[in-house]
This record gives sequence, C-alpha cells and structure tokens, in this order.
Amino acid sequence: MRQNAEVVEDKTEKSEYVTLTIDGIEVKARKGTPLLEVARQIGVEIPTLCYYSFVSPYGSCRLCSVEITTKSGRNRIVTSCNYPAEDGLKVETKSEKVIMVRKGILELLLARCPKVVRVKNLAREYGITEPTLWVSDQDEDCILCGLCVRACKELIGVSAINFAMRGVKREITAPYHKFSDDCIGCGVCALVCPTGSRKIRQHTYATIAPLKGPKDENIGVNIDIFSAHSPDSLDGFVKAVIAAGLKSGLLDSVVLAKRKNSFAAEAVIIENSEDFLNCSLANSVRIKIVSTLMDAIAKGKRKIAFIGLPCQVRAARKIEQTLQKEIPDLEITSIGLFCLNSFNPKKLVEKINSLFKVDEKQIENISVKDGKFIIQAKSKEHSVALEKLDAAIENGCVYCNDFPAFFADLAIGTAGSEPGSVTVIVRTDKGKMLLEKANFTRDIAQKDDVVRLSDFKKNRAKEHTAPILKEIYAQRSRKGE
Repeated sequence: MRQNAEVVEDKTEKSEYVTLTIDGIEVKARKGTPLLEVARQIGVEIPTLCYYSFVSPYGSCRLCSVEITTKSGRNRIVTSCNYPAEDGLKVETKSEKVIMVRKGILELLLARCPKVVRVKNLAREYGITEPTLWVSDQDEDCILCGLCVRACKELIGVSAINFAMRGVKREITAPYHKFSDDCIGCGVCALVCPTGSRKIRQHTYATIAPLKGPKDENIGVNIDIFSAHSPDSLDGFVKAVIAAGLKSGLLDSVVLAKRKNSFAAEAVIIENSEDFLNCSLANSVRIKIVSTLMDAIAKGKRKIAFIGLPCQVRAARKIEQTLQKEIPDLEITSIGLFCLNSFNPKKLVEKINSLFKVDEKQIENISVKDGKFIIQAKSKEHSVALEKLDAAIENGCVYCNDFPAFFADLAIGTAGSEPGSVTVIVRTDKGKMLLEKANFTRDIAQKDDVVRLSDFKKNRAKEHTAPILKEIYAQRSRKGE
C-alpha cells in the first residue's frame, strides 16, 4: 500500500512544488530540490561520499545513484545529489539495478583506497569485504571526489587546490605541486574530506603544530603583552623593530605586502633597513605573498621576517615547519597583524569611492580603529563602520576565528592601546629576541579590548561554521562514525 509524506512547506507559491514518489512514498517537495535531500527529509537514506548541501553537487562518487522513471516513461540511473525533483517522477533507491551499480562503484573505490575506513565500511554493507580488482597503491587515500576543491573555491573563495592531469594520473593538488600561493591555512579541505586524505595537506596548510607556552583562550599562547609608544602607530613600530633586526644581523631579509598606492599592494623581499624604512605596509588587504616567501628561501635567505595577516602567518608557519626538515637553519620570524577582516582591493576601491567620492590617488593613509575603517585624503579624515564594508571583505573571512594572529612570533595591532601606541603580544623566544634589538617605550596594554575583538571574530566564525559542522557531523553519524 502506498504511503504519503509531505516535505514541510513554507509560504512559497504552490506552483513551485511538485509531487513524486520515492520507494513508493508519495512526497511533495520544492521543484528542483536534489532527490538526495528529498529522500533524507522523509527518512530514506542514500549513501554518498561527495555531497554536502553547502557546496555545489558534483556527482563524483556516484554512490548516491538511484533509478528513476519520468512522467514520459523514460527509465534510467542518475545521481540523486544533482538530479532535481520533478513532478510525476518515480524514484527507486534500492532496486536491483541500483544495488548492482553501487556494488560496482564500491568495488572500484575499494580497489583504489583499500585502507580507507569509510570506504571499507560502505563496501561491507553491500557484501564486499576485500578488493576483487587490482590494487595499484595500498596507501592511496583520495577518491578524487573534489569536495575539498569545491569547498576551497565556494566557501573560502581562494581556489588554492584543483584537479590536475587526466585519466589514471588525475589528482588534486596545488599548482605545479608547490606550496599554494592562495592557501590561508583554514583547514576546510581537511574538514570536508570524506576519507581524511593526507594528500590535500601536502601543499596546503590544513594542520599546524601549536606554539609552546602559556595559553590564553582569547589571545593565544603568549609570554608577554604590552603597549608600545609609536608616533607613526602600527607602521612605525613594525618598521622600527624589523629595521633593528636587519641592522643587527638577526634578520637577513623581510617579506611583506608593500603598499603601492591607497589600496594596491605588491609582495616584496627587502634586504636592508633603509629600503624597509622607506616602504609602507599594506595591512588591510590580502594579496598573494607565499610565492615571494618561497623566492626568498630559494635565494638562500635563512633568517627571514614575514609580515602578514593571521591567515598568511598560518601559511608561513606551516612552510617553516615543512621545509626545516630539508633546511634545518631556516628561521622565519612571523609578525602577525591584528585582523577583523581582510579586503579585496578591487571591491574596496569601489565601495570607498561610492561612500566618500574620494579619488584613490588622493588617499594618504588607511587605518582600522574601534570598528571603523579610516582614510586620510587631502588632510581630511573619512571613516565608516566596518560592517558597511562587508561586501568588500574576502569570502573566507567570516569563517576565520583568528583576530590576534595566534601563530605569529609577534602579534601587533592598535586594539588595546591609546592613539600613538600599539599593542604587542610576544608569543615565542624568537619574537622576544627581535624586540630586544629595538628601542621603544613600554606601557600597560588594555587586554580587554583585544579580548573583546577576538571574541567577536570567534563568535562570527562560529555562527557561520555551525551549520556546516552540523551537516558534516550529521552525515558522519548516519554512517555510524
């Protein structure tokens, strides 16, 4: 006897809903909803390895194959993750054809990844306990589903990894198998990976060993925190510290994003204190800087200062950890700049021009203070609340919980200090040694201000990642993991 079920309706026009049957259950669903989602909503489970609703469906693993019969009587096998609900559609999720298709797919997946627990468990459900096909690599752990690629592009907006090669040589990697110039170390690739593949971590920065030392939940590992007087605020203090390091020989170079004009910036390597003192830091925009760091290492630089946003510091930290196995004398001292948001230069220019009608060539200085974005143009100050610039921030910023550059040797920003001073968080002995080469006046930092902004960024990240994590854990729970 046929049962009936309804997917919960909202106030959408009824014409946008269709009626179909899944395993004999009549169901009403929004037109275009993936069959996999419709099935789940009525309690019919369909296996999948490559599907989450927060990224576009790709139909790669093909385990979600179902048998459909259209209104016109056409019968075929389709992937339910990207086949839309249609009126009059008849769907079978456990027919003889479907079971045969899934068994064939699992035979191939088990032969490709014989040690992957999730693949083994799924295969066992269909009566397959050992690979019956040729196994080319016992340690292969990537099923080429592309979930990491889609999450990197669609959620974070950087496309640090992608497919490369064809046929049996097909793989997922960063361009040219080098450290990715776009990766921000967010780890979303590792989070969504259905097999826990090690390969996606080879040229991206999904895992980072923690720093050692006393840890504060809101400001991270630290051995000291203070306010330092600096007439030229952030730029001036960073210049004083790094220039002293270059003069003393503690550093042999510095890699940073140098401001060319207003919002435009370029990644550069600077080798002497004079040149460094004459440049301006671009501390509000995120540009590609990892390849420049690699260029400095290739040129034989071994005592490098790296100045960047928290996401860039994560990348630099991972590069240092990885390369020290081959280059034991490599030492990267990371200076992280406090960051609520990093901006896309092109979008930021458009937004600022629309708000203030200011020619970007007239902009003399840019700063972020007390939740405001401030520009100086023709000796006049213009400011706007940061939330009004949301359209110009980089995609991945809303998923980032790192305001005070948790993985830097030194973290520096204006929060927690009076005008004319900066807050400095010392996280490592390397950072402490660098500070000892510079002259400055210390004061007490208002730690609560840093904590408040760190809390804000953490909560924003939690708000945006919560639905993603909920779906990931729900899917893994359905598989008994």
